[in-house]
Amino acid sequence: MTDAYDPEDDGAKMSFSKDMSYGDYLGMDGILGAARPLSNAHDEMLFIVQHQTSELWMRLVLHELSSARALMLQGRTQEVFKMLSRVARIFEQLNNAWDVLRTMTPSDYTAFREDLGQSSGFQSHQYRLIEFILGNRNRAMMKVHEHRTELHRMLDYELTQPSLYHVALRLLEKEVGATFDPAIFHMDTPHAPDPAVMDAWTTVYRDPHAHWTLYDLAEKLVDLEDYFRRWRFNHVTTVERIIGFKRGTGGTSGVKYLRRMLEVELFPELWHLRGGL
Repeated sequence: MTDAYDPEDDGAKMSFSKDMSYGDYLGMDGILGAARPLSNAHDEMLFIVQHQTSELWMRLVLHELSSARALMLQGRTQEVFKMLSRVARIFEQLNNAWDVLRTMTPSDYTAFREDLGQSSGFQSHQYRLIEFILGNRNRAMMKVHEHRTELHRMLDYELTQPSLYHVALRLLEKEVGATFDPAIFHMDTPHAPDPAVMDAWTTVYRDPHAHWTLYDLAEKLVDLEDYFRRWRFNHVTTVERIIGFKRGTGGTSGVKYLRRMLEVELFPELWHLRGGL
């Protein structure tokens, strides 16, 4: 009979009474201990873990987008491409997570919905920060965070910074020798389609080899928004599948509100120019 394998024989460290372990490094006690259902319903654990892991992924999205913006402001645009591609893949990961949540039926959700009170994903400050960084800015969306001074201050500060798209448009101005209306750089309003911006991007797309860095940046932005849109769409269908057209726990109109969000375009000119090429 073969002796049982002992990893210590291969040199694996087995005692961590005085050294940092895997769980210590990752803070696993805090992470795993944060999943605390309020009911006895079996599927509440699924609901909590789904949203907690989404928030962890969004934390990484914010890390990547903030770094990408800083590098673009320094003129190090090509270094940004990997970060933007990573953000797109993160949203692909978030998209796949909806498939797991959709295994929960309306009856499963009803068993613990009242325990949520008025808490809702609509109140995620990280999601709001992602939207603000990408350019979908609406100061009214900050009201829900007024009870958390530090979060409200974080969002307010973001509205003093150029969005990622603002920075891209400044690079575009320089590349094609354009001057855009200062109104498109307003800090606390959503970006609206602008004909001059679309003309400038069209110049880039009509001769990509002459403007390769901006062309590549534009496609990375489109790729990011593509996955972001899919994430929003899957959110809508998941909510409709589980609660139908009931109001959301946070007081929104639920599916109707989420469908309205599907109409938001982060980088509209990059989508609209395609029909004219």
